[in-house]
Amino acid sequence: MKIYSILILNKAGGLIYQNEISPGLSKLTANDYLVLAGTLHGVHAIGSKLTSTIANPNSTTPYKSSTEEFNMQHNAAILANGKQLGSDSNRSGLKSLETDLFNLYIFQTVSGLKFILITTSNLDDFQVKSTNELFNLLYVAYTDYVMKNPFYSLDMPIKCSLFDVRVKELLKS
Repeated sequence: MKIYSILILNKAGGLIYQNEISPGLSKLTANDYLVLAGTLHGVHAIGSKLTSTIANPNSTTPYKSSTEEFNMQHNAAILANGKQLGSDSNRSGLKSLETDLFNLYIFQTVSGLKFILITTSNLDDFQVKSTNELFNLLYVAYTDYVMKNPFYSLDMPIKCSLFDVRVKELLKS
């Protein structure tokens, strides 16, 4: 799996970190990255509000369930299939976008921070699962190098060379 770029958005959708790891996609300007971050934040927020249409067993007409009912049914279905939800699972919003040219993966933390990876297209299941592990490692690096930095202000752009080095180590391997 080749990773082209990583973006980190704060809980308000502001771009706080952007790093092009490997060339391969068209170059974007700083303004383009800001527009991309805002768009992804908006699509993620809209996606988290959508619910599916579930047929009522007592009626032939479908009805739209509330978010709470949908989440309970979704969680029950996952547990029935033998899979357990982790506390760090991204249960709502846009998780991935697959195109012919690239794939985009989003991981949202409990605090609302979003990590976005732009990778090569057509990844197999093993590589998609490894993106979840990669997101966890990136989040640990964020907490170790950014949040523990006494000079960092929350929700401001990340300007930490140690974090840059760690991100490049994680994404090159």
